[in-house]
Amino acid sequence: MRIRVLGSAAGGGFPQWNCNCANCDGVRKGTMRTRARTQSSIAVSGNGIDWVLFNASPDLLTQIQGFPALQPGRGIRDTGIRAVVLMDGQIDHTTGLLMLREGKPLEIYCTDMVREDMTTGNPLFNILGHYCGVIWHQLPTAPGSGFEVVGAEHLTFTAIALKSKAPPYSPHRDNPHEGDNIGMRVTDTRTGKSLFYAPGLGEIEPHLVPHLAAADAIMVDGTFWTDDEMVALGISKKRAREIGHLPQSGSGGMIDVLTPLSAAHKILIHINNTNPILDEDSPQRAELAKHGIEVAFDGMDFTL
Repeated sequence: MRIRVLGSAAGGGFPQWNCNCANCDGVRKGTMRTRARTQSSIAVSGNGIDWVLFNASPDLLTQIQGFPALQPGRGIRDTGIRAVVLMDGQIDHTTGLLMLREGKPLEIYCTDMVREDMTTGNPLFNILGHYCGVIWHQLPTAPGSGFEVVGAEHLTFTAIALKSKAPPYSPHRDNPHEGDNIGMRVTDTRTGKSLFYAPGLGEIEPHLVPHLAAADAIMVDGTFWTDDEMVALGISKKRAREIGHLPQSGSGGMIDVLTPLSAAHKILIHINNTNPILDEDSPQRAELAKHGIEVAFDGMDFTL
């Protein structure tokens, strides 16, 4: 199984278009050792030819152009993308679907709740119906249930429901339902090796523990370093945990969660532009390295 990071930043990307925090200013001026990043998405393949896209960010066209495997050029119209799996209905994970409107009907896998949001509060599926169309596949979240993606050879998938709110536009924003946000375990049927992917993770619920423990690679929420990161900068009045993101530092934070795990790769993804780990020379980055934790970047590519 091959995993490609198409985008590694949180919503808004890095640098964010209207932000002048130390990180965004540093990357623009070239005064900080770092990399610019597009909004988060990964692609996974069992054969190196057919790819499953996890989320479709607003930066999708740039991400496709940066990864030739997604545009193999076998015919006058072609793509290596066999399907799109939506982890939630957030606009930074779904807006890129509009960039795929010139092709065949999109094979989209998502939960009932995400489909509801995509046909009501943010009716992208309805809009796409006037262009390429959508073939919706219901994504099961019941414990022990799994599914396969049509055309994704050698891979099986298990969705894990996560505690989370629906997007701000959702009709049930203040009434959370199972399926508003998921994690995903992807397993290679030939090797038995697996990836656990959860770009939005606000709490380590008991049912997640065995999935984290069994995974050979873990890619999880790297949005914020501290719980009060946005508050301290005067950008927001809400803390990280309040908006559904477990910070890396502090008691019970992501460092504490990941350190004892035996996975070969422990990677933070969906990194907010304010997070000091974006500075490769920062003490926060050194702290992650001490614990064997990696920071995702656009173009990161590895095989399990």
